[in-house]
Amino acid sequence: MTSLAGTGVLLRFSLRRDRLMIPVWVAVNALMVLSMPASLKGLYGTNAERADLIHQVETSASFRALIGPVFDTDLGALTAWRVGVYAGLVAAAMSLLIVVRHTRDEEESGRQELVASGMVGRRASLTAALLAAGIANAVLAALVTAGLAGQGVVGALALGLGIAAVGMVFATMAAIVAQLTESARLARGLTSGVLGAAFVLRAAGDSASDDGSSVLTWLSPLGWLENLRPYADERWWVLALFAAAILLQAGGAYELAGRRDVGMSFFPTRPGPATGRLSTASALAWRLQRGSVYGWSLAFFVVGVVYGGLTDGVADLVGDNENAREIFERMGGQSGLEDAFLASMVGMMGLIAALYAVQSVLRLHGEETSGRAEPVLANAVSRLGWAAGHLVVAFGGAVLLMLLTGLGFAVGYGKEVGPILGACLVQVPAVWVIGGLAVALYGLLPRAAMAAWGVAGAVLLIGWVGPALDAPQAVLDLSPFGHLPKLPGGEMSWGPVMLLTGIAVALLAAGLAGLRRRDLTT
Repeated sequence: MTSLAGTGVLLRFSLRRDRLMIPVWVAVNALMVLSMPASLKGLYGTNAERADLIHQVETSASFRALIGPVFDTDLGALTAWRVGVYAGLVAAAMSLLIVVRHTRDEEESGRQELVASGMVGRRASLTAALLAAGIANAVLAALVTAGLAGQGVVGALALGLGIAAVGMVFATMAAIVAQLTESARLARGLTSGVLGAAFVLRAAGDSASDDGSSVLTWLSPLGWLENLRPYADERWWVLALFAAAILLQAGGAYELAGRRDVGMSFFPTRPGPATGRLSTASALAWRLQRGSVYGWSLAFFVVGVVYGGLTDGVADLVGDNENAREIFERMGGQSGLEDAFLASMVGMMGLIAALYAVQSVLRLHGEETSGRAEPVLANAVSRLGWAAGHLVVAFGGAVLLMLLTGLGFAVGYGKEVGPILGACLVQVPAVWVIGGLAVALYGLLPRAAMAAWGVAGAVLLIGWVGPALDAPQAVLDLSPFGHLPKLPGGEMSWGPVMLLTGIAVALLAAGLAGLRRRDLTT
């Protein structure tokens, strides 16, 4: 039997398990990219407006750090500038989640040992996981290439391949980390930390240079993507960097996979104390999720500082562009450009906080399906008591993230601390609605619990792309965030806030009632 025996069966099984998650990730990412040309054409329809935009970006280190440098004035180049880095981030997140889910997650749950007892090769599961990630990224690249072909086939192909290549770099990196660690949670956290470091390196490099030539930019795969320069005299040789990184990392992962036993790792997890700080179910929930809370908190505070620092320069960036001004007003209200910018950015952070809430809630699902919940519940611990610890982290953590966002905005902006903090906290009820929906799905329909990611992705897409495309109000109202008052600057309305809070409480109660009555899944 070869080390790859059974790869085809495992690949089909992986794709079947991810039949919802992969299409949602790919669709959200593709739509984010493909919606940009129409939006940018409305914002910067003339060469003079585009030249003015390039000048503003070249003279603003903060905007280059946030988005990157602009290399040309046509719509394709502006699209690659505006969403290229972020599409690469989304592709990388999707890829690392796929690989860890089908490697270390399977070993941690014990399912991999059962599979390995059959006619399955030692490296078959790793190969199937990488192929699943490769298929997802290939479909994404095909959609981006086909959708942007009208702006130029060559540039569209370069952008599609670059985004997919970033995804595969982090897929193979996750494959290595999954061999080194014994915990899927730690594998995801470490790879996500490297992804965050890659973004910071690129941002630091781009803030120092307006042409992507900084050494720091070249140290990041996201910097390779922008230096591929889609629609701006493509540098095809940059793809060789991606290929080398993917092959080296995949080779390292295969070598490590052949040198360890199933379920083991090169850096085993230290056994923790059974008493003291872990004597309650809530303490255990905090111990399991605290790393995620710390990481998200730091990211939200830093992003708040960056966005706050950009606020004073938003008037210069928008200038006399009425279309750009209208988009900010649709997202953030009509109370002045700076307030509208702050409100729109606070709203975006609220949308991202909803992803944190879904992730934290679904940790319950992971603990249950892996079999770790059952030993806890075999003690004097009720189901509601077990769930409460994770839900406090999810819902209380959302409040913490928005508070830190507000503090970050206040530090970067340098004034109006109270109104900005209030604007951030107003987002919390909408975040809770998405988290409450995740609880309801988990408690009532555990097999459909992962659909919460699809809902969160759809809400993010509506909030991000809808205003730029001038979507009908009926579409924007599908998101709970569309009903919140536009703060700071707008008028506070307690009715929608209380209504959304009530909906979140009802969803939470329904999910917990379902959890009490149903059998645990395996």
